[in-house]
Amino acid sequence: MVERVKTGIPGMDELLNGGIPRRNVVLLSGGPGTGKTIFSQQYIYYGLTRGEPGVFVALEEHPVQVRRNMAEFGWDVRKFEEEGLFAIVDAFTGGIGEAAKRERYVVRSVDDLGEFLDVVRQAVRELRAERVVVDSVSTLYLTKPAVARGVLMQLKRILAGLGATSILVSQVSVTERGFGGPGVEHAVDGIIRLDLDEVNGELVRSLIVWKMRGTKHDMRRHPFEITDKGIVVYPRKVVRIRGDVLRVEEV
Repeated sequence: MVERVKTGIPGMDELLNGGIPRRNVVLLSGGPGTGKTIFSQQYIYYGLTRGEPGVFVALEEHPVQVRRNMAEFGWDVRKFEEEGLFAIVDAFTGGIGEAAKRERYVVRSVDDLGEFLDVVRQAVRELRAERVVVDSVSTLYLTKPAVARGVLMQLKRILAGLGATSILVSQVSVTERGFGGPGVEHAVDGIIRLDLDEVNGELVRSLIVWKMRGTKHDMRRHPFEITDKGIVVYPRKVVRIRGDVLRVEEV
């Protein structure tokens, strides 16, 4: 039997045949505004409510902003931090500022990959984290795309080796249909692609599970919404786009 980690996102686990196989490292790829950060925060918060320790690695937002954004969806992580179940790795501020001085795990220079990996390893090990999110992993190789696969392989060895089931957020441009770096699709166990398409003047959100090692998974594109309680996926509906025509069909 495959051990699975439930995402806690309504409708998502149905597409994954029950959840993400434990220890998998999943690339969550998409353009701006597609909901990648919300998806990853919802995933980690659901784990906290089940007593599963989590680490959120913040590369693109101040940790204070991360907590504030999560609280807007009703995901207040402060009590879990006090209980030692949750921690944010601050890889954004470089330790600069009064708020940053209160953070427990701080990467002083994100350009120093060795230091970054050491701090992440320390946080995951000390919390015995079962869920890890890195938002966004693209920041680590934005100016050096050729090293993307190597960076992901190093992260994967650490995270999977310590027993975590992880989501690595990957940025792509609006028009790019790839996954955010050369070779990254081969370095990870799974890929979930989020899209925001304009069709006849209307924006439509959809996602597809591109690959997922260790499990059967749905291979169709499904619509999803961002509500005031987070993301909801509709597994009984599929999105079909042909030219300028978009259809959402019941299945």
